Amino acid sequence: MTTDDRFTTCLWFDGQAEEAAEHYLSIFKNSRRGRTSHYTEAGPGPAGSVVTVEFELNGQKFVGLNGGPEFTFNEAVSFQIPCADQAEIDYYWSRLTEGGQAIQCGWLRDRFGVCWQVTPTALLDMVSDPDPEKAGRATAAMLQMVKFDLAALQRAYAGE
Repeated sequence: MTTDDRFTTCLWFDGQAEEAAEHYLSIFKNSRRGRTSHYTEAGPGPAGSVVTVEFELNGQKFVGLNGGPEFTFNEAVSFQIPCADQAEIDYYWSRLTEGGQAIQCGWLRDRFGVCWQVTPTALLDMVSDPDPEKAGRATAAMLQMVKFDLAALQRAYAGE
């Protein structure tokens, strides 16, 4: 057993691992870059090109792997970004949708195909409230949104 028992998420890219890592490092304030490894003459990629790049975002460890075009990202796996307020929602949403695609209910696909959920931290409490009317109103409002509007969610939750 190692001294660091946290998981590392491996993200498979088609030649964009280093570009993706730099993009994510520019977005997440509490981040750092780790080691970069390169292909050698042994291949299978061109000698000197990047095989992997390690990086950490808000304490979550990642390795970007330039594995080729065989596999792509889809909505079955996404990364949730808990946001305390609308300013955080707006910040992450605008940065991660640059060159990407808005989906629904706070979900988006970034320009590399990685899926993210930009979600207010208060949302889970609202939609799981023991009062079914409050939870229902919040859920109905959520289902109508692409990017979350925290004030509108709070108004729906309160019955305003």
